[in-house]
Amino acid sequence: MLQSIELTVNHEKRRIYVRPADTLLHTLRENLGLTGAKPGCENGDCGACTVLFDQRPMKSCLVLAMESENHEIITIEGLHQTSIQKAFIDEFAFQCGYCTSGFIMNCYALAAHHPNPDDYQIKNWLQSNICRCTGYEEIKHAITKVLKQQ
Repeated sequence: MLQSIELTVNHEKRRIYVRPADTLLHTLRENLGLTGAKPGCENGDCGACTVLFDQRPMKSCLVLAMESENHEIITIEGLHQTSIQKAFIDEFAFQCGYCTSGFIMNCYALAAHHPNPDDYQIKNWLQSNICRCTGYEEIKHAITKVLKQQ
């Protein structure tokens, strides 16, 4: 049975119909055509589906779409030419790119909430996402570069 909900995604209110069991990840991809958040493990381990949920990184596979009403959701499509996106390119912080949007969302939130993190905080935040293609050094260089620019 479909239910009508209103989501605020990338600063735009959208009325959609979802099943009570639909995850935010599925809803973003299937109902709204926002495919930047990727399905990976679909149990909260890999971070490929990370979005900002009220300015905090959230794995969208763990949130029901219905729980997302009255919350601000930002996807990778909602970021436009941010310094972290440029740093990922400059530092070659990706290979296949599948996990990249999740890492960018997480790093964007880290920079916003902790403008002067120590190495432990950076490592701790990066642990919530998994990349199977590369070492994490390039990703760490990208976030460090952005933090130095602030």
